[in-house]
Amino acid sequence: MILKIISTEDVLFDGEVEAVTLPGQKGSFTVLNNHASIVSSLVAGSIVYDVAGEKKSIAVDGGLVDVDKNVVSVCIY
Repeated sequence: MILKIISTEDVLFDGEVEAVTLPGQKGSFTVLNNHASIVSSLVAGSIVYDVAGEKKSIAVDGGLVDVDKNVVSVCIY
């Protein structure tokens, strides 16, 4: 699936991932390939994603995520 992480200043990541874990308001949740469509707000924490078997992370203060048709779009602040 494709993960896009953008801020007001820059595109932080845009590429293929195997999984992404996001800090939701009710707790962290993981999105895998063919996940149901969702929109959620994010709280302070880390976005952790798997790229070719390697875990990477980005610290965030909050934001929004939209998951639809194997595209995970994250807007952070």
